[in-house]
Parts: sequence; structure tokens; C-alpha cells
Amino acid sequence: MYRGAGTGLEVLIAHPGGPLWARKDDGAWSVPKGLPEVGEAPLDTARREFSEELGHPAPTGDILELGEVRQKSGKIVTAFAVEGDLDAATVTSNTFEMAWPPRSGRMQMFPEVDRAQWCSPDVARVKLNPAQAEFIDRLEDLLSPDGT
Repeated sequence: MYRGAGTGLEVLIAHPGGPLWARKDDGAWSVPKGLPEVGEAPLDTARREFSEELGHPAPTGDILELGEVRQKSGKIVTAFAVEGDLDAATVTSNTFEMAWPPRSGRMQMFPEVDRAQWCSPDVARVKLNPAQAEFIDRLEDLLSPDGT
């Protein structure tokens, strides 16, 4: 999601939840994302994951396709952008369960996303997973007056 196109662009980014990410910041943030269900179109996956990870429905509006990137892990992420607004302080994510502390046998629940924030493109490039920073460049290109 983005806001302020042409007047101070900001993008919404999400910080992964759970103890493995708790102390990580630069390079750890992400766009809301997840795995598609069987037969699910990428845009439908993006809308579902936005809702699940942020606790708000994905905004309606003109969709900008940002393409794919391959993260260092090998995971391929497809992203879309849409103009909208929400109060990042109201984000509430779905949860996942994992053994914590490691090898303790004790299962705990953690949010998939523990917080979200609006930031400038320059800040987003630093905070996002390095491969996903390319999405910011693509978004700026699509929003530029000449569309390049």
C-alpha cells in the first residue's frame, strides 16, 4: 500500500513477528506476503495475505503490478501496489505456532506481523528485505509523471 503519490510518497511495510525477528530491523521488514493456495491467483493471494497479516481488508483501487523478485533464500515474491491509507498502530496479525525456546518442546503462539509502519521510499529500501527493495524502485517508476 502507498499514499501521498506526488506529494511525499510513503509505503506501508511490515515487520515479521516471532522471536527470530524480534531484534532485527534493517533488511528484515517485508511487504505483506504469503504462499498461494491451490489454484489461487497471485493478486488474490496478495489481497488475502494483506488482510491476514494486517487485520484490515486490502484497499480497492487501481492495482499496480510490481512483478517478481527472488530473495536470497530462493523464495520468489510477487508484489502489487494500491493507493490507500490505514493507521499502522491498528495492525493486528494472524498468528503461527512454533517451539520456543528452541528444543524446549514448549509451543508458543506469535503474530506473523508484529508491527507495520509508513515510511519514505529511502527508508523502505533500508528496512525491507534487500530483494524487495526493488519493488520500491518499480513503484516510483510507475508513479513518475512520465511513467518510466
